[in-house]
Amino acid sequence: MRPPGRSFAALRENWPDRSAPRSPWQARHDTLREAKPQQGKAGAPVSDSDSFIEEVSEEVRRDRLFALMRRYGWIAILAVVVLVGGAAWNEWRKAQDRAQAEALGDAMMAALETEDRSARAAVLDDVGAAGPGSRAVIDMMAAAEALESDPEGAQQRLLRIAENLDVAPIYRQIATLKAVMISGGAMDADARRAQLDGLALGGGVTRLLAEEQLAYLDIDAGDTDAAADRLSRIAGDADATPGLRRRATQVIVALGKDIDQVGMGADAADTDQIDAGDENNAAGDASGN
Repeated sequence: MRPPGRSFAALRENWPDRSAPRSPWQARHDTLREAKPQQGKAGAPVSDSDSFIEEVSEEVRRDRLFALMRRYGWIAILAVVVLVGGAAWNEWRKAQDRAQAEALGDAMMAALETEDRSARAAVLDDVGAAGPGSRAVIDMMAAAEALESDPEGAQQRLLRIAENLDVAPIYRQIATLKAVMISGGAMDADARRAQLDGLALGGGVTRLLAEEQLAYLDIDAGDTDAAADRLSRIAGDADATPGLRRRATQVIVALGKDIDQVGMGADAADTDQIDAGDENNAAGDASGN
């Protein structure tokens, strides 16, 4: 409804002109009125104060993240450096070990190409070894080459290997067994038996090989029954190889012993010992009652 006494033309004439200069507060008011309201996450209008708070919070979180990176970032960098360096060092060590093994093998093959066996042993002595295990293998090879010309020296070389605590037990056992088997050495029967008794108390194949050598010592001493019983136990052992079992059987037959009787004799002796122990226990219980 128009105001009384005023026409539309009069209102239009009195309408403010936007092209005319305006005061600062009026321009600010028009800008805020014409500005489109911001939308929030759920579509609701967001005021300028909320937007300012979000921007400040984001800046604070960014500053905290940079502060944590400056404070603890060196740990992640150090971990990466350690991992990369460890992997590189491991590969380098493997390459060094491979190169040393190849050089050792080439030197040993070159030494074995020498025609004279005594000279071959001297060349093997000059071969450099990377560790006690490699040195033990080279010394055993040199002892085998010097066996014909110097059996006593070869035996002493093997005994030094057996007494070296830095060498692996399997190499020490093999060296002891080889030293005992040298017939032209300085060891007598008692010394050989003492060495073999120590091996027989161990485990593995070296135990059975030591038992075989003890049986041969029994044969040399004239005690064929003890040798046959020992060889029978070797032939019936589950750890015996087919070759060792075959040798033990052949020696038993060569001694004129029946394999079945030898086994039955050993079992009978064990049974008699068990029966005697049971009788003693029964007698003790009776006397106690």
